[in-house]
Amino acid sequence: MTPRIFWIGDSTVQFNNISTWPQCGMGQVLDLYVRPGIAVYDHARNGRSTKSFYDEGLWAPVEAALCPGDLLLMQFGHNDEKSEDPTRYAAPDQFAANLLAYAHAAQAKGALPVLITPLVRRRFEGGTLVPPHGADPVAVRLLAAREELPLIDLSAASAKLVQEMGEPASRELYMVFAPNLYPNYPDGKEDNTHLRYLGAVRFTGLVAAGLQALGGPYADVLLGTPERDKYDGKGYEG
Repeated sequence: MTPRIFWIGDSTVQFNNISTWPQCGMGQVLDLYVRPGIAVYDHARNGRSTKSFYDEGLWAPVEAALCPGDLLLMQFGHNDEKSEDPTRYAAPDQFAANLLAYAHAAQAKGALPVLITPLVRRRFEGGTLVPPHGADPVAVRLLAAREELPLIDLSAASAKLVQEMGEPASRELYMVFAPNLYPNYPDGKEDNTHLRYLGAVRFTGLVAAGLQALGGPYADVLLGTPERDKYDGKGYEG
């Protein structure tokens, strides 16, 4: 059976329609990197955490659909850290436990789970990107090492890319733009978390390169080796 790719996560991954253009999630451009015949199912939802994704019943249809050989990409963190919202907050230990539960459920169906650390937020101080912070990326890395689960360190790889591009140029990746450019946002936007099409393509390229680095069945779904953005698994040095 031809493997399929399921991607669960938050608004950085979610499919967007014309009502929110130019916002674009990473999951809606993964098709650019995979072989013909490989189906991509983007189940990510805006504002969801590992906790609320399960509590709202969003995980159940994904679990039911998984088959042996399918890939399950898991990219959460931006909403798990919101301690002011008990419906979404997951402390780092619980965050890791939730991810592990998803991974174990996928493995029970014969699927291949992949942990992805959260995308970097674009925050510059004095021309230097503020390094990814918080406990969630660390929790994902520790979980991957402890449980021997495949990991794509998108936090580190995306931070490296944004720093290399610099503050002005990296605006083009995110929902940062002047007024009167897009009908949906006549007042402009200063959103350094969510992505425009170019950002989705570049960051999804890092995920594709991470799959290539994992090799085996993870690389087999890809069209070819991503050449533009090389994922080297190394951390951000700021």
